Amino acid sequence: MHYRYRPESLCQAPETLSEDVLYVVGGLYGNALALDRIEAMAAAEEADGRRVKLLFNGDFNWFNAEDGLFSEINRRVLDHDAMLGNVEYELAHPSEGAGCGCAYPEFVGSEVVARSNRIMERLQTVASRHSDIQSRLANLARFRCMIFGGLKVLVLHGDPESLAGWGLAYETFIKGNDDQLTAWFRATGADVMVCTHTCLPLLWQGVVDGSPRQVLNNGSAGMGNLLGDSRGLIVRLGTTEPTEAPVAGLGVGQAQLSLLPVNFDQGAWLTQFDSLWPSGSDAEQSYRERMVSGTSLSTDALYFGTGVLA
Repeated sequence: MHYRYRPESLCQAPETLSEDVLYVVGGLYGNALALDRIEAMAAAEEADGRRVKLLFNGDFNWFNAEDGLFSEINRRVLDHDAMLGNVEYELAHPSEGAGCGCAYPEFVGSEVVARSNRIMERLQTVASRHSDIQSRLANLARFRCMIFGGLKVLVLHGDPESLAGWGLAYETFIKGNDDQLTAWFRATGADVMVCTHTCLPLLWQGVVDGSPRQVLNNGSAGMGNLLGDSRGLIVRLGTTEPTEAPVAGLGVGQAQLSLLPVNFDQGAWLTQFDSLWPSGSDAEQSYRERMVSGTSLSTDALYFGTGVLA
C-alpha cells in the first residue's frame, strides 16, 4: 500500500525547470561505469553551453551488493537529483516478506521472482551497514512533475498508480492499453510521462482530448536494451537536438524527446559484475546474458501509438 498513489494527485503543483536539458536516468542497477558515461555526456553538453539536470528515477541500486560500490553509487547519485524506485524503497524500509518489491506480473516466471528476492536480501544486508544512506533514501519522493520546454512532464518509477506498477510496460503496450492511457493522461493533466522499472524501453505518442501526449520508458540505463546492443538507455528531454545520436526520438513543440544510448565500458563493468555475481549466482542467471547480448527488440519495435485515443 505504501507504493500506491492517486493519478489526480501527481501533477497538482509542478515545478518549473530552468535547464536546457533533462536526463532522466532509470535502472542504473549499480553500474558505476554507466554512471561515469552519463556524467561525461552531461559534461559534454555543458561544454556546448547547455544547462543540464540529471534526475535518477529509481533502481539506481541493484547489482552493487558490496560496501564500497554501494556507498559510491548512492553518494554520486544523491549528489544529483533522485527519486525512489522499489529497490530504494525496500532498502530504506526493509520489511519481512516484501521481497524485491518488484510487483512482477504473471508473465514473469517464478524462478526470476525468487532470484530477485534473494538479490534484494543480499543488498539489504549491505544497506543495513549504511544507515546514513538509508535515511537519505527514505526522504526521496516517489514521483515528480515539472514544466519543461512548455510541456507538463510527469516522471515516475512505475506507473501513475503505483511505484512498482507495470501499466507502462512494453508488454502492456503490446497487449493494448489505450483506455488506461486516456484515463491516466486526463487524471494527471500531463503531456509527457517518463518511467522505467519494467526493464524494456518504448516510446509512445498519441492524441488525448485534442492534445499530443507521449510516454517514454528507458528500460535500463545500466544494461543492454536492444538486439545485439549492450548499451544502456536514458531519457533525454531537451530544447535542442542531442549532441549524440539517439536510438529513438520525437519532436514535440519546443522539446526534443529522446532515448539516448549510454556507451559505457562494457569490459570493465563485466569484470566488476562477475566478481560480485559469479557463475551460478542469482544476478548472473537473471541478467548476464542480457548484459552481453541485449534483448530481442529492434529499434523499430520501440515505437507505439500515433493514434487519436479520445
